[in-house]
Amino acid sequence: MTKLHYLFFLVLLLSACDSTPNISDEFVDGDIVFDASIAHPENYLQSIANPNPTEQDAAKPVFIAIHGYSASTFEWDEFRAFSSGRTDYFISQVLLGGHGMTYDDFKQASWKTWQGLIKAEYDRLLAAGYANINFVGSSTGGALLIELLASGYFDNKIAPRHVFLVDPIIIPSSKMLSIMPIVGPVLGYAVSDNTTAEDRYWYHFRPQETLRELLDVTVRVRKQLEDGITLPAGTTMKVYKSIKDPTADPVSAVLIYKGIKTSAGRTIDVEMVDSDLHVFTRLALRSGTDQGDVANQLRTFSDIVSRGLN
Repeated sequence: MTKLHYLFFLVLLLSACDSTPNISDEFVDGDIVFDASIAHPENYLQSIANPNPTEQDAAKPVFIAIHGYSASTFEWDEFRAFSSGRTDYFISQVLLGGHGMTYDDFKQASWKTWQGLIKAEYDRLLAAGYANINFVGSSTGGALLIELLASGYFDNKIAPRHVFLVDPIIIPSSKMLSIMPIVGPVLGYAVSDNTTAEDRYWYHFRPQETLRELLDVTVRVRKQLEDGITLPAGTTMKVYKSIKDPTADPVSAVLIYKGIKTSAGRTIDVEMVDSDLHVFTRLALRSGTDQGDVANQLRTFSDIVSRGLN
């Protein structure tokens, strides 16, 4: 069977599927479960927790932690737990636009909507007087950050000190995403392999519209990397990349390494991590993790904090 025949058969098969999912109330996709940051933003966003910092607090590092596609602020809860009791830096866990709410809210959001709340928190922190702002982005959060850097968003602003990317997705491991413009309208949505517990924090059903947005932003960022990106003066970047990532192809790290330079023309830092997890810094609710996974997580958190404090 040729690839064309296979694709035609796939489209016929998918056309028999219902394009409207049956969503349980226990899913974050439903009408009852919402991301906790929506009801209590003061527990997640430093700009709201302390909009009038002292001069001393305004000088401390703030790490804006950004989750990936279809995820929620939960993806960085373990970083906050790791930081519990620390008073020398702050964490802002940003919920991407359109995420953490119902299936329809998610379905209607573009990648620019996802990115919008990253910019909103950054701008609020600057307006409040915070001067040492850093980013920590996982998966699609990493792609959105690279797009901000490439598009000149930080021009004429206080630039971020450090940008840390964990398993950024530039090239998906699965090639199904590339044919989403063809099969998406027939498919309607994709079903994740989340556990029951994960369904409270990740979308179980992923609308084809959002998968096309994911494709659009990754293709855009690939082109930006091909054209070359220069970091703002004083900004550093480090990438932590799982070598057996089932979601973001490890070649993503290569493209970032080749495509981004510091303002002085130097290469960025890339660390390949011996892991088979996507977003290896999130271990909660996962089965089969071991001490090696715990060590990877703690070492990465410690490195991010250490670099951020320097």
